[in-house]
Amino acid sequence: MIRLQGTRIFGGFAFGTVCVLKKNRAQVLPASVDDTAAEKERFLLARQKAQQDLKELYEMTLQRTEDEYARIFDVQQMMLDDPEYEQSVFDLIDTEHVCAAYAVSETGKKLAARFEEADNAYMQLRAEDLRDISERVIAHLTDGHVSVIPDTFGSDTIVVAKDLTPGEIVRLDRAKVVALVTRYGSVNSHAAILARSLSIPSVTAVDFDDSIDGKAAIVDSYGSLLIVDPDEQTAEAYRDRQRQETARRDDLKSLKGKDNVTADGHRIDLFANIGSAADVGDALENDAGGIGLFRSELLFLGARELPSEEEQFVEYRAVAEKMSGKKVIIRTLDAGADKHIDYLHLPPEENPALGLRAIRFSLEEKDILRTQLRAILRASHYGNVSVMYPMIASVWELQELKELFEDVKSDLREEGVFFDPDVRQGIMIETPAAVLISEQLAQEADFFSIGTNDLTQYILAADRQNPRLERYSDPHHPAVLRAIRMTVENAHRYGKRVGICGELAADTLMTEFFLALGVDELSMSPPHILAVRDAVRKTDLRS
Repeated sequence: MIRLQGTRIFGGFAFGTVCVLKKNRAQVLPASVDDTAAEKERFLLARQKAQQDLKELYEMTLQRTEDEYARIFDVQQMMLDDPEYEQSVFDLIDTEHVCAAYAVSETGKKLAARFEEADNAYMQLRAEDLRDISERVIAHLTDGHVSVIPDTFGSDTIVVAKDLTPGEIVRLDRAKVVALVTRYGSVNSHAAILARSLSIPSVTAVDFDDSIDGKAAIVDSYGSLLIVDPDEQTAEAYRDRQRQETARRDDLKSLKGKDNVTADGHRIDLFANIGSAADVGDALENDAGGIGLFRSELLFLGARELPSEEEQFVEYRAVAEKMSGKKVIIRTLDAGADKHIDYLHLPPEENPALGLRAIRFSLEEKDILRTQLRAILRASHYGNVSVMYPMIASVWELQELKELFEDVKSDLREEGVFFDPDVRQGIMIETPAAVLISEQLAQEADFFSIGTNDLTQYILAADRQNPRLERYSDPHHPAVLRAIRMTVENAHRYGKRVGICGELAADTLMTEFFLALGVDELSMSPPHILAVRDAVRKTDLRS
């Protein structure tokens, strides 16, 4: 029996047979060409085929998961269309008389290196995209295979590979593939994101060799393990754990329709975080009481240009109508930092987490904010809609936003447009400044939502995107908990509701703490709602 340690991507247990995928990437050499015009035409044809691949992957992903994940391939299509990418390829062909495949390879390396130098999680993903699209074009130029995923797998296959691309992940036959193991990769890569979206138990950073191909194995991705040739005692122990996990999921399903009330009668709302109207089905399926955080920036990230008022209105209205009167809190555009939107032309910053991001950007670009507020207000006519402003640090920011909101309402009234005149305006508590002046902010805002991810980052001065700082970025740190307590107490002093919408909301180790504080609402990724409901119902604050 061999136990190989790695890093977890998505938790679960799987039993199956190892299939080691071998990627024979063509070696691209700088072959000389005489007819550069013909070589550029070859590139354009290969790019067209790659675009068609990406379109098919986009549509396939939409069928299997949510729009948020399909946008990975939409973004890759846009990158292939980038004039700079094309010009770089053309320049190499013209000036060095090299073949198109080599020009594409060198262009991909050059542009990917530029993104990697930014040392930013978002930029790292863009570098990954550039390598992926370049390999896709090269495959069409060299008659290679775009994907190494076989057309058929045996049942209960554990796919093991040096790495997997997003396109390869999407093409997996989920009925036969039970787990994924890779040697290289990041927990934040697009491939990892897609594996999680498809609920495939996955582990990366596993140092394996090809001799494990065809052998029986167990993937324990909770423990970040690949166990090859397990003995019967180990296999039975894992079968028992898998049975317990299945029973646990069945028990949680029985909680649908039950109240979020502790044994001693304390009630709390459990809401869902979503990124698009397509996510509402998941929220309702997991019995969310409302939408505590609609991340509107995903609508902007997935677009080629600024979404129009009408495009935004259609999306917000769809969410409001689907939620049938349940609360929907729409956060205004949270651009900047790790959410880079190319067409906004934000200048590069040495420290984007402390730069022109979130509400700071919106206050500098009020026409963009005004358009969004118009769309949100129009959607409020069709449901229970509230608006929330991210990364507030000063009272004057909120006051300026409220004035703009009233101006937008006045414009809509003059135009005869219907909207709810009582739309509530809340703020996110994500900065230490907001915590320290939360008593003053509570007198201006209608409600608070504590974004524990950014709040932890700013309180502890530890970049949450940097994996080397993981042990320093502790959301359970006493300073973070004290900040949460102060915020809740100050909000309640003025009769304002407080929610938690960061990752801590789903942490059942924190549920009793939040209940004891009197937190009014926890908002989380939909799959966590029933587990938190279970924790709420098992809590007794009298003990």
